[in-house]
Amino acid sequence: MKTEKEKMIAGEYYLAGDPILVKERRKAKNLLHRLNVTEYRLTKKAKEILQELLPNVGKSLYIEPPFHCDYGYNIICGDNVYFNVNCVVLDCAPIKIGSNVFFAPGVQLYTADHPLEAELRKTLENALPISIGNDCWIGGNSIILPGITIGNGCVIGAGSVLTKDIPDNSLAVGNPAKVIKKLNQ
Repeated sequence: MKTEKEKMIAGEYYLAGDPILVKERRKAKNLLHRLNVTEYRLTKKAKEILQELLPNVGKSLYIEPPFHCDYGYNIICGDNVYFNVNCVVLDCAPIKIGSNVFFAPGVQLYTADHPLEAELRKTLENALPISIGNDCWIGGNSIILPGITIGNGCVIGAGSVLTKDIPDNSLAVGNPAKVIKKLNQ
């Protein structure tokens, strides 16, 4: 039988109130409090906090506090990734981010999803993974919804809401975001 954590990562319905998941979220929140309040600048101590919070990231991760996430361990990054201020990453499912990806202020990545049926929603939730390719720039206050894949070399315009996958080398803007131009052609 799968644990609630295994169900969560697999995209199945799970109990978010599971004691192990609650403990892991509490650990992440304690680390985030230290990062966002006590350190606030990218000091040696802040880098140590980030290494503990985000064990699956490449070289040259830079996060401008405040930053928020659920667990941290489900955020998998390549090299040279930058999060500007006020980014929110709900990482109940894996979020895979390539190298050379830049997030402007206020970007939100949501893997967390909920059943449409009210009775189920009272107790269960699920999560769908997000994938972002290499060499992407995500504009300020953009929202990436559960299950979305953004290809390599994409630019997402400020304020966009991504409800569908975006192919490689695309400029996508709007709510819902639509590809308006192919890049590098």
